[in-house]
Amino acid sequence: MVFRNMGFLMIIVGLIMIVLGALFFLSGDHFSWLGNLPGDIRIERDNFTLYFPLTTMIIISILLNIIVRIFLYFFR
Repeated sequence: MVFRNMGFLMIIVGLIMIVLGALFFLSGDHFSWLGNLPGDIRIERDNFTLYFPLTTMIIISILLNIIVRIFLYFFR
């Protein structure tokens, strides 16, 4: 029974990721600031580019944490 619930959860998470990906793809330049925030690390050399979106990851983590807490508050 546990594996059935886990499979259902994975399908739901996958569908949510597809919808979010489509929204980002179709939004065009509305989210161009995402990934270009102060604190995002970009190092460019001749044959090497390192991009580490530190600030963007922190903001996304905080937003996802708030969404999950609200979801658990209402559906517990």
